[in-house]
Amino acid sequence: MKRRERTRRLIELGGLIVKSGIDQLVDDDRAVIYGLLVEAAAKIRDAGGPQQITLWRRRGARAFAADKATRDGAMEAGTRSQI
Repeated sequence: MKRRERTRRLIELGGLIVKSGIDQLVDDDRAVIYGLLVEAAAKIRDAGGPQQITLWRRRGARAFAADKATRDGAMEAGTRSQI
């Protein structure tokens, strides 16, 4: 079961890379993506880490909410077109 949970976690984390659009922005260059993540980890380790995490958490929450609103709006539009 642990292997399945780990696999699911890795897939979800990879999905976040795609959802953010980073893969498209860097033409799917894995070295660039890894470099971005290493850079983010270095920022977290710095003295301002907790503030940076708070900033990123807020930005991510807003992005999730905007994505949900977009999906909900698209679903409503699809429902209206069927009526």
